[in-house]
Amino acid sequence: MANPVEQFKIEPLVPLDIGGVNVSFTNSALVMVVSVCLVTAFLTLSVRGRALVPGRWQSMAEVFYEFVANMIRDNVGSQGRKYFPFIFTLFMFVLFGNLLGMVPYTFAYTSHIIVTFGLAIIVFVGVTIIGFARHGLHYLRMFFPQGAPLATAVILVPIELISYCSRPFSLAIRLFANMTVGHIILKVMAGFIVALGVFGILPMAFLGAVTVLEFGIALLQAYVFTILSCIYLHDAIHMH
Repeated sequence: MANPVEQFKIEPLVPLDIGGVNVSFTNSALVMVVSVCLVTAFLTLSVRGRALVPGRWQSMAEVFYEFVANMIRDNVGSQGRKYFPFIFTLFMFVLFGNLLGMVPYTFAYTSHIIVTFGLAIIVFVGVTIIGFARHGLHYLRMFFPQGAPLATAVILVPIELISYCSRPFSLAIRLFANMTVGHIILKVMAGFIVALGVFGILPMAFLGAVTVLEFGIALLQAYVFTILSCIYLHDAIHMH
């Protein structure tokens, strides 16, 4: 049975070293480029006609647009509209990364902690900058709730600070762990089918069910990653 972890191995496709730093173009980078190209092509071609009565592809593009727009409106408010391009880009990048990872012989870049943490730290740093830009030093009130007794600052401030700084870790690990575990389960089940031969009918049926479930998880995790980013943005804007 093949090692289920081998599918996450990063392989250099175009070896490149600059100043002793390995900046090779890898299989992970290739799938990221493919993901960006697919998203761009999908959105560009879908709305190119701008038909009054949308066709199938234009309807799909509009569904994604409305889905993210409603997410921002419900969780951030009207002041979050200016951040729609970033949130929409984030959602589509994670979604297509999750879905492309389900295609055989591709690479699931969202199953690597360095990728998910990179996205999470961008969100974390971005909302922190927005918070200080909008509220100045008053943003530090995030770490000490208004109306709380001053004597509790010794306890509340460290708790709130740790909770705030843990956001990028929880955001990154949630996506990474779900995608990694799902792909490992699929690989293990596929290995059982090959090993059992004609007796692998039951594992094959189970594999089909798990595959459908994994597609659902791919959609759900893109939603969770994006909606948590919206919640953090809401805190930065409204101080709640």
